[in-house]
Amino acid sequence: MKIQPLDDRVLVQPATENETTASGIIIPDTAKEKPRRGTVVAVGNDKDLQKLIKKGDEILYGKFTGDELSYDGVDYLVISQGDILAKLN
Repeated sequence: MKIQPLDDRVLVQPATENETTASGIIIPDTAKEKPRRGTVVAVGNDKDLQKLIKKGDEILYGKFTGDELSYDGVDYLVISQGDILAKLN
């Protein structure tokens, strides 16, 4: 089975955050900020969106956006087109 977002939705794999700071201090899970960037895994069937965003693109998205899900032990985020802030080149 494969996850395919619908309409103007995008399936994103959030970037992982560092477990330690540059000086070696370990950051506990409760103090970590959620990542706001990720890699596009799948794009919905909206033709305008498919022209802008492709599988493998890195994007920035809003802080409190999308729906989290876990599939085969991997965490994903499903976000709408309006929540994408930028595409990284």
